Amino acid sequence: MTWGAAREATVTARFLRMLSLALEELEAVRDAARRAEYAGLTARAGELERETNALERELEDACLAAFARPLEPEKLAFHLLVFRSLTNLERVGDYALGVARDLERLAPRTRSATLQDVLPLVGLLTTMLERLAYAFAERDAAAAREVIRLDEEEVDALYEQMLRASLTRLHERPDDVEVALAAHRMARSLERLGDHLVNVAERVLALVEKSEGAGRAALPA
Repeated sequence: MTWGAAREATVTARFLRMLSLALEELEAVRDAARRAEYAGLTARAGELERETNALERELEDACLAAFARPLEPEKLAFHLLVFRSLTNLERVGDYALGVARDLERLAPRTRSATLQDVLPLVGLLTTMLERLAYAFAERDAAAAREVIRLDEEEVDALYEQMLRASLTRLHERPDDVEVALAAHRMARSLERLGDHLVNVAERVLALVEKSEGAGRAALPA
């Protein structure tokens, strides 16, 4: 394996690990909500977030080192995808941590139904992360399109559902404004998390389509 190929393999593995960490954060949130046991959730999400931040710095350095050397167009496009997506994945972790913190803080003060409102949206985002990891690893355009479709057709609908639920509870219990605001904040965080996954999916899709287009152009007429 050449130095360039080894470097790309390392970058690929580290990037997939960042996606895996985001998935672990969401799964921790989902598991806690399912069991209605939130103690330690913030600490666990914080551990995963610290590893995410360390990987972000490592990948940023690796990409900058690659940019300093001559790169074939396909290799340049790959490293640009990773480099431009690092902030997206870092923000995904931030939003997941914020939701974990809100769930643990509110758990002693509110009904379980309020906390479990996050489950459908977290489950959908988990699916999107799994499909995104597959799209990136396999250069699969269909999987990348599925991430985008899920956000457009399902995440937005669930987000609106969570907002309506928080407003209904505020109307029913106007003295508990803090819980309603936290529920609104969690819904917004999860919706924005999905937006960041879409940004990465769009880059993966563009990379795959460009590669496929170049391959077709190279075929004899």
